[in-house]
Amino acid sequence: MDAFRVQTINLQQVQNQTSHKTEGLSSTTVVLRRGQAFTVTINYEGQQFDPLKEKMIFQIVLGPLSVDVPVSTSGQPSPTQWTAILERSVPGPTAPRALSVSLSSPASASIGVYTLQLRVKTGLGVEKTHAVGQITLLCNPWCKADSVFLESEDLRTEYVKSDIGVLFKGSPDSIFPRPWSFDQYEKGILDICMKLLQMSPQHKANMRTDLQNRSNPVYIGRVISAMVNSNDDKGVIMGNWSGDYSDGVNPSKWTGSGDILKKWAETQFRPVRYGQCWVFAAVMCTVMRALGIPTRVITNFNSAHDTNGNMVIEEHYDENGQILSISSDSIWNFHVWVESWMKRPDLGQGYDGWQVLDATPQERSGGMFRCGPASVKAVYQQKVEAQYDVPFVYAEVNADVHTMIVRNRTVLSTSVDKRRVGALICTKRPGSTQMQDVTSEYKNESADAPFRARSAAGAERYAFIGDEDVVAREASKGVAVSLQLLKPPVVGENISFNITIVNNEATPKVLKKHVNAQNKEYNGNPIGTFWEAHDEVKISPNETVTTKHEISFKEYMQKQATEDTLVNLAVVIEDVKSQERVLAAEEFNIRSPTLTVQIQNELSVIINASQVATVSFVNPFNTAVSGELTVSGSGLLEEKAQMRVTIQPREAMRKPVNFTPKMSGSKMLSASLVLMNPSTVLHGFTTINVRGS
Repeated sequence: MDAFRVQTINLQQVQNQTSHKTEGLSSTTVVLRRGQAFTVTINYEGQQFDPLKEKMIFQIVLGPLSVDVPVSTSGQPSPTQWTAILERSVPGPTAPRALSVSLSSPASASIGVYTLQLRVKTGLGVEKTHAVGQITLLCNPWCKADSVFLESEDLRTEYVKSDIGVLFKGSPDSIFPRPWSFDQYEKGILDICMKLLQMSPQHKANMRTDLQNRSNPVYIGRVISAMVNSNDDKGVIMGNWSGDYSDGVNPSKWTGSGDILKKWAETQFRPVRYGQCWVFAAVMCTVMRALGIPTRVITNFNSAHDTNGNMVIEEHYDENGQILSISSDSIWNFHVWVESWMKRPDLGQGYDGWQVLDATPQERSGGMFRCGPASVKAVYQQKVEAQYDVPFVYAEVNADVHTMIVRNRTVLSTSVDKRRVGALICTKRPGSTQMQDVTSEYKNESADAPFRARSAAGAERYAFIGDEDVVAREASKGVAVSLQLLKPPVVGENISFNITIVNNEATPKVLKKHVNAQNKEYNGNPIGTFWEAHDEVKISPNETVTTKHEISFKEYMQKQATEDTLVNLAVVIEDVKSQERVLAAEEFNIRSPTLTVQIQNELSVIINASQVATVSFVNPFNTAVSGELTVSGSGLLEEKAQMRVTIQPREAMRKPVNFTPKMSGSKMLSASLVLMNPSTVLHGFTTINVRGS
């Protein structure tokens, strides 16, 4: 009979990807998770395989790194090294015969695209090498020995497998959900995520070191955080907060990560224009989930950007209530980052779990625009010496706000607010589209900020000083002022608000009232005054005076389509006699109307069965509006449905959209309508539970 001869080798893609929970991830390779066995079938002809005569050795290659793994006939998989164990020999009734080998990677294997080969040595001394194929190895939150292990199956489903996103935007008093499709199951997305690692400066500088370091999710997080923005490298997204997006895409128009990542790959890794914080965070969430690292998107409302590390944000207003661009510090109306779940052996015990990673380019960390991973527990415990970037994140959620009224660079009055920053920190609740409040995971309300962070000569050093270093000038006790919105502002309606002035003294007063409304970017950059009012108020002893004001839609209408129209409304009251001044300010979003997305037979959505959704919207404006309606849904629609629409004043639009689900599980159908006049972007979404056939 002929000698043992290998015919074909099968990586058993469907079987292995199902057991590794990577089914649905699209790649040119077989997608597996580290620390878990997978099966390789070897079809052969000739004599039966005899382990005493023939030797089989798998060669596992990752770039310049390789390891030889001999096939043994007995033993157990090792958590620390590659193993190959012969499971069984299956002599078929007719040739070819088959061998089944169980290969296992260590739980600390580097993630990446591996090439597998099989060398067979026969008893006659003949050696032949056979190509096996390529595997993409990911982190494994199902494996206890993996540093990203997550105990709960529900949380693994939410933070690794789910491609449904809801990001929270707005202001602490007016929060609105924004649908986002993470798209990690879209064709080619996983391969693009792996390419992102290959394009990093670390990989290009020293491929061997980079590949070895890819065993560690802390390292991976820092690489991805830098590569999602384009500031230091061939990264994915270019940021733009100018309001002019004419040579790219308005950040408000993106609805998912897939379009952005594909565009980056298709244009030979030129940065995609443009993104803002929620776009950077959502794309980073996609990449981290695709790589197998549990990740969620976090919104911090009233997020401080402390440029000088002193834990204080300074805001300046002029005498008329107009906010001034004097300080480089700012408070972002909201800021979005991600948390990824991993062990932190580099910090000692007690700092495992959620880690802040921020791809929005704000400050450099280790010479590159990136942030984290900063342990959330370290932020809570004010452990400022913990790497990476804990003081910066601590300031984002805890900095004091010093508000000053100035004239000719002279401070006329100062007030201090220790509560405004980090007013609410939230994420999407697992298995739901509702909000989950995680503020208490970051902020220890019983403790006040015990330190100011300083940076010197490139080394991070921190000095601890008490509250006596903060000098707060009392605002005038004679007069108090407050602002109150009468209803949540909506695009197309007037903004109505009351100003209440209280004279706390037993003498009459003559006051000057200055009211100012100006647009701000959500990152705190004032754009300009669009409405103001000035008058004189005579107030009797101990009297309270309330006046109502209205700003018409025409006066605040935007030229540039945006979903984050932010208004800073301020009033300054000046006591003519004493020259004392008091200020009240309110920041709020002008909400866009929402689209309604409904499924015809919501309870009977089955994989591969055609369904109908209806997108509806009532035009609230007094004029006809026109724009482009886009409906998308990963796993539901092969291509986005796009159509031009014109809607008459007060008319109800109803547009049917046909879709056929290709994946089971929880899916999202989202719609966006970009209107030209008024310039605004409307969103709506619904989640669908697709049942198997």
